[in-house]
Amino acid sequence: MITVLTGENSFEINRAVGQIVDGFDGTAERIDGSELELKQLPDLLMGATLFASERLVIIKHLSENKAVWTAFSDWLGRVSSDVHLVLIEPKLDKRTVTYKDLQKVAEITEYKAWTERDTSKAEQWVMAEMTMIGKVIDRSSVHALVQRVGVDQWALYQALQKLAVLDAITPENITEHIEANPAENVFDLFESALKGNAPKVKQMIEILSLGEDPYRLFGLLSGQAFQLAALSAAEDRPSAEVAKDLGVHPYGLGKLAPYARRLGRKGAQKVITAFAEADAAMKTSATDPWLLIEHALIKTAVI
Repeated sequence: MITVLTGENSFEINRAVGQIVDGFDGTAERIDGSELELKQLPDLLMGATLFASERLVIIKHLSENKAVWTAFSDWLGRVSSDVHLVLIEPKLDKRTVTYKDLQKVAEITEYKAWTERDTSKAEQWVMAEMTMIGKVIDRSSVHALVQRVGVDQWALYQALQKLAVLDAITPENITEHIEANPAENVFDLFESALKGNAPKVKQMIEILSLGEDPYRLFGLLSGQAFQLAALSAAEDRPSAEVAKDLGVHPYGLGKLAPYARRLGRKGAQKVITAFAEADAAMKTSATDPWLLIEHALIKTAVI
């Protein structure tokens, strides 16, 4: 039997592997495929050993080993019925001959990374996980948790472990005990600028500069500015429709809608200009990027 687990959702792949291992009566053999040599394939794929009548062989990143991956097609028909071969391939090139041959003989499951469009799926998953461990959580708390943490399953899982020890789970103790994800911090920063609260912008920049990557944060802020401009250009269209066009969750875009209406197209264009100037300066000058981010936000605050 051949199982292929692919995709960028490492949490779901890790869980799927765990289920396979738990269901196997024996010790799994774990192989780094990137370092595998062609001469090792017979021993891995061709049946039982003196110590086990059935084997579970887990090979990770085999496709990164170009020589072995190319030759692997010839071995697919020789995998013993006593061997359960599991290939873990986060980034699998579907154009290769080996992948096309695997489609004919293997069970292939793709685990895609969640995006903002999967917020509802993430909320359902949180509810199911908490039910599974016997904890009560209401929908408002689920919503608050996903908005604070985001849709990354590893981060959500870690947050659930922290919340599981509490007597009760509420939006208030989620805020108290669970650290906000960078996107949430970015929105708070951008919203402070849109409200004209320059002192808070300076204070938040000072705190964020201690642990955040300025270029990553600037990218997230630029995304907020772009969404603001898109909303202002959409005029009377509902924010949910604009969110669908942009491929983002309507909740986050809905929070920007009041500011887009207040600023209008001209105001939003000034915001975009401020960020474009900061972007150009980051690429062409030696100025501290945090200073450039602060200048762009202060310009936004006075529009």
